[in-house]
Amino acid sequence: MKKLVMLGVLMVVASLAFGQSPQPRKKTFTAKTTTKVRPATSPPPLRKENTEGVLARAARGGNPFQMLNPKAPPVYGTAEENVVLDPDTGKWKGIRLLTINF
Repeated sequence: MKKLVMLGVLMVVASLAFGQSPQPRKKTFTAKTTTKVRPATSPPPLRKENTEGVLARAARGGNPFQMLNPKAPPVYGTAEENVVLDPDTGKWKGIRLLTINF
């Protein structure tokens, strides 16, 4: 085991001794560039709320049980946002579970 360690140390010392020494750097002349690099343009921001409905609102976060609370704060919205109304009678016809806007 000692021979193996000594061989490893000898190899490290030999690699340092026979390594190339740094040569002086030659001066090179370069022309200054006048073209400006334009930064990459970011894509336009996507609309965060491209889905509507009860399921989308519950998945977005917050407390989904507040959608059932009649005295919930206005942050959680109103029931009219997720109800389908009949245009003739004005009564509710159904609940919007998931609506995808294009």
